[in-house]
Amino acid sequence: MLLKKNQFTIIFWGVRGSIACPGTETVRYGGNTPCLEMRVGGHRLIFDGGTGLRVLGQSLLSQMPINAHMLFTHTHWDHIQGFPFFTPAFVKNNRFHIYGPVAPNGSTIQQRLNDQMLNPNFPVPLQIMGSELNFFDLEIGRPIQIDDILIENALLNHPGEAIGYRVNWQGYSAAYVSDTEHFPDRLDENVLFLARRADVLIYDATYTDEEYYSEKSSKIGWGHSTWQEAIKIAQTAQVKKLVIFHHDPLHNDDFLDKVGEQVAEKFPNSLMAREGLSIQLMPAFNGPENNSEVNTVKEVKISA
Repeated sequence: MLLKKNQFTIIFWGVRGSIACPGTETVRYGGNTPCLEMRVGGHRLIFDGGTGLRVLGQSLLSQMPINAHMLFTHTHWDHIQGFPFFTPAFVKNNRFHIYGPVAPNGSTIQQRLNDQMLNPNFPVPLQIMGSELNFFDLEIGRPIQIDDILIENALLNHPGEAIGYRVNWQGYSAAYVSDTEHFPDRLDENVLFLARRADVLIYDATYTDEEYYSEKSSKIGWGHSTWQEAIKIAQTAQVKKLVIFHHDPLHNDDFLDKVGEQVAEKFPNSLMAREGLSIQLMPAFNGPENNSEVNTVKEVKISA
């Protein structure tokens, strides 16, 4: 399948954090862990490899051969567990360019994806994948260029380190900020940098303020943020659309419905991430200072 060169579309394949949680109470938003697809200027960008990556992989089987760029924020389990089950990676003539920062202990993205597939954790090694896999170590703070797409990154506040991404193309921009924890006394300058006047900000809002600051079960130091902090970032950075992401596995559909209502009251141009959600960025007008706006939001049918 040929990707459209005049397209900037974001599709959500996994929106849940920490652990996959399929079940009757997570049907509307989905239970798969993080995976986003961005179709930008004729290129396919895949962010993170949670269990949502397996579902994306099934959808790509009818579109082969596949040439895609895969960018990882970090390698905690919920962001890589779908990689060993990503069927297109086992198929010859497919090609994947895989990016990730070097971990604090010096291990590369290739080493970490390889290690999770070693015995006794997994029955087959990474080397059995039949596609072409090209690995690249990202330098934190140094952008990469894919044709006319500029992808920036910045360090996030997360145990073991993680990075966020900002995709820039033809005056359009989308920021993907997961996983991160806000600071108690200031807004994170790195997050503000990624989110600056973005058309779309996808932000880790795992908790509510009540949960985060709970005296009985505080989530301070766990590496995640709240929807209240997401709004502060979106307002300060003058974001056009805010997407609440990385839902806690304990938050069922009804709970997330209520969160969505509360977010919309404070920041009307907002969405709750759900599997199958598709956001298309289109030009607002034609001119020398061509900005963009999100003018199409729809659902993509996802089959297990």
